[in-house]
Amino acid sequence: MPSTARQYWQLTKPRVVALIVFTAIVGMLLATPGLPPWRAVVFGTLGIWLAAASAAAINQILDARIDAVMARTSWRPLPTGSLTVAQALAFAVVLAVLSMAILVWQVNLITAVLTFASLIGYAIVYTVWLKRATPQNIVIGGIAGAAPPVLGWSAVTGWVEPWGVHPHSLLLCLIIFVWTPPHFWALAIFRREDYARAMIPMLPVTHGVTYTRWQILFYTVLLVIVTLLPFVTGMSGLFYLGGALVLGLVFLWMAVRLMNPPDEFYAMRTFNYSVVYLMALFAFLLVDHWVMPVPPPPGLEFQRVG
Repeated sequence: MPSTARQYWQLTKPRVVALIVFTAIVGMLLATPGLPPWRAVVFGTLGIWLAAASAAAINQILDARIDAVMARTSWRPLPTGSLTVAQALAFAVVLAVLSMAILVWQVNLITAVLTFASLIGYAIVYTVWLKRATPQNIVIGGIAGAAPPVLGWSAVTGWVEPWGVHPHSLLLCLIIFVWTPPHFWALAIFRREDYARAMIPMLPVTHGVTYTRWQILFYTVLLVIVTLLPFVTGMSGLFYLGGALVLGLVFLWMAVRLMNPPDEFYAMRTFNYSVVYLMALFAFLLVDHWVMPVPPPPGLEFQRVG
């Protein structure tokens, strides 16, 4: 990949966006008893990816000063001068416009509206205000980051549900919302000196590492409980339940061990596991849906309304 193209690619936070798109695709595939319409999957995925990439680029524009003083982000295109702010802004705007055009033209209006709201929520509300205003930034801002399964589900079902939002898609959103604090705070513990230097009020900086470890443990317990809801509500079956329990107990064990970690790097190992955890959890949902499907309630038939 040419150097300039690589810099634009890095501006989109490809690893973060890949996880976002994966959860959105799972939302699409869970939205119907059978295969969803190919157009909704292809163009929905493309539109959501472009919006997430645009939000990531805007985030880097607004955080350029912070990124420059943090070891974790000092290599990014704007701090290194590989790209100018004008170039990054033009790139972000083009991605956002393409995203909205594709979603409105090829998918449906509700998905475009929800996707745009998520873009603004992360790129503007979280980055400009929450991140700098409160140590609960990642909790409140996590709403935008938890939206992709709802976007994917709505891309397939359209306006079938009131406001275009199915209750089962909200369960997926809730799982990611509760997962976000232990995921991100584990990273924040490891990178707390970076955040302190950048004057970002992350929880380990404002309340200390011990308090943050307790919060991670609390949210992990809550996460294990929340991940049982797809089974309890009849959304998924025993295959998912078994996978969720195994994954959750490992996460809980790591959170307990984090209270008295064997080394400084253990928080980062917890963070890395949390990424694998979410991907595996959604994969279990998908396999359960296709291999061991739960019959829909009598009289409930899928219908797509654009």
